[in-house]
Amino acid sequence: MSGAKAQVAAIEGWFRMDPDDPRLLGTQCQACHTYFFPKETLACRNPSCDGTELKEVPLSRRGRLWSFTNNCYPPPAPFVAADPFEPYAVAAVELEEEKMVVLGQVVAGVDVTELAAGIEMELVLDTLFEDDDNEFMIWKWRPVAA
Repeated sequence: MSGAKAQVAAIEGWFRMDPDDPRLLGTQCQACHTYFFPKETLACRNPSCDGTELKEVPLSRRGRLWSFTNNCYPPPAPFVAADPFEPYAVAAVELEEEKMVVLGQVVAGVDVTELAAGIEMELVLDTLFEDDDNEFMIWKWRPVAA
C-alpha cells in the first residue's frame, strides 16, 4: 500500500475534479439558453422550448444562499454517512450567472447558526466518504467569508 488514497468523484460526470477551480457540470439548451443540473441529455426541459441541442457547460462556482437547514439524522442508502454520524448543514444556493438553485452539503465546521439567506457561497471539493483504496469526493458549499 502506497499510503495516499486516490481521490475519485463520488458521482462521475457531475462535477469537475479540479481543486483550484471545481465546477458543477450542467447543460445549456442552445435554443433558449436554459441551464440544467444535473445534465440533461435528451431535450430541453423548458416547457416553452422544443430545443434538442444541449451543450455541456461548467456552472458558476459562486452564488447566494437562498435557503438552508440542518440535517440531524443520517440519510438513507445509497448515501454513505460518517460513522458516527454528525449533523451537518444543507444549503440551497442560487448560482451567480445561471440563477438556478443547487442543493449541497455545507462544509464541516460551519454551523447552521452561522448561515443567513443572501450570503455569498462558493463551491469546493470535499470528502464524502473513504474506503481502503479511495477518497470519494463531492461538491460542498462554503461561505465566502469563511
